[in-house]
Amino acid sequence: MNPILIVDDNEQIVEILSRYIAAEGWPLLCARSGEEALSLFDAADPSVILLDILLPGIDGLEVLEELNKLEHRPKVLIL
Repeated sequence: MNPILIVDDNEQIVEILSRYIAAEGWPLLCARSGEEALSLFDAADPSVILLDILLPGIDGLEVLEELNKLEHRPKVLIL
């Protein structure tokens, strides 16, 4: 089972989403910036990405543009 990747710089949102996802038994990764999200995507191949638009550095829309260039694209939900 591939992990779910939460990409958000708001610690409270990450904590709440993490609790719900972990309770369902899914493996979980968290990124606090667009750069970190792209790095984790390359390393872990998540099946779903929960993506905030307002991120430090590369914003969520730029992350989405990079992911759309890939042949194998994960499901992305915008927060």
